[in-house]
Amino acid sequence: MGTGSFGGACSRAEGRLLAGDVLFFRRVEANVSVNASERPLQPSHLFVLLFVCIAAGYNQGALLPLLTVLLEREGVSAGMNGLNSTAMYIGTFATMFFIRRPVARFGYRPVIAAGLILAGAASFAFPFWKTLAAWYALRLLVGIGDSALHFATQLWIVTTSPPERRGRYISLYGMCYGIGFSIGPLGLNALKLGETAPFALIAASMGLALAMLYRLPGAKPFQEVGEKGGGGVRTVYRYAWFALLPAFLYGYMEASMNGNFPIYGLRVGFPEAQVSLLLLTIGLGSLALQLPLGTLSDRIGRRPVLLACGFVGGVAFACVPLAGDRFFAVAALFALAGGFVGSFFSLGLAYAADLLPKGRLPTANVVASIHFSVGSILGPYLGGLGIEHASRSSMFWLLGSFFLIYVFAGASFAKPNNGKNLPTSE
Repeated sequence: MGTGSFGGACSRAEGRLLAGDVLFFRRVEANVSVNASERPLQPSHLFVLLFVCIAAGYNQGALLPLLTVLLEREGVSAGMNGLNSTAMYIGTFATMFFIRRPVARFGYRPVIAAGLILAGAASFAFPFWKTLAAWYALRLLVGIGDSALHFATQLWIVTTSPPERRGRYISLYGMCYGIGFSIGPLGLNALKLGETAPFALIAASMGLALAMLYRLPGAKPFQEVGEKGGGGVRTVYRYAWFALLPAFLYGYMEASMNGNFPIYGLRVGFPEAQVSLLLLTIGLGSLALQLPLGTLSDRIGRRPVLLACGFVGGVAFACVPLAGDRFFAVAALFALAGGFVGSFFSLGLAYAADLLPKGRLPTANVVASIHFSVGSILGPYLGGLGIEHASRSSMFWLLGSFFLIYVFAGASFAKPNNGKNLPTSE
């Protein structure tokens, strides 16, 4: 399927979502008592959610380069390799059509548990079911599981964060994901112990998170005021489009780097160990600046921080081909880019929470997840096609261009009403 057809399919699918599903989170009465999910979490409970995020980040950070390298060893083309890696994000995208119902009915904890079990079991199955079609199916299941647990944890943390500390708290979430994601590529080194070893490590991390999960209390989300015809999503786009685009850019960057850079790196001349270390530098840069940028955004506003981060990250990515096969030069550019755009998803969620009433946040979270999924699907697909048919450097030119376009497009965006006077129904 060409990218144009894919984009049309995504638009039609999202249209069906807007028309049919956004009415689900609603208050039955105007004066509903505050439920447990609206009270701040205990520190120990927040710690558990952050550990779940670390395990999920490790899962994704390990699987993407691991499976890419194994397929490259088998002689699979870069285009087919990239196309196979999109399955995880197609699963993530598909999950957004049904995930709100189980979260609202059963609460956060059961959904997070189901996501951990599904993603962990599917990850462990890869070395025992080795065909392209089977790996595509397993990646779909991993994407569904990861999407379910991320949706529940993100929404829980965002809705319980006080506005003056929202940037800091959601940055902690992003930082913990970055810790797991940064450690993930090191799983390539476990291949020396056999092909099963890195997958067993992934499953073990998910199992540990599952064991810790049952320390959490039961809670359900704040439910959205009902509206007709998808008005909630229209409101979310109208007032918070600038805050929702970072999810697309972050998804594109993450999937492109982990799905395509191993191919780029091996063809430039980096050994597998250096490929994993270079991917690690992106995560380390993100970890170094995630919390400082979140705290800075609490003080001076999220918009200027997002604009500055997008500009620096875009320029850094565009300069990577100039570094060639010089390890330390590429590592420095990756650390710089990762440091500034590694906070994009979390800062975007925090900004959306600033701009919108709390009742709109479930819808905003779903829209951000859709954007992340679309970016994640397009990233390795376009990057693989570019490496195969244009230039191996094209993945970095595209990546840098997307961030710079975002900066120029968002330069005129103004924060409306501080989210206080927006309509709650239409």
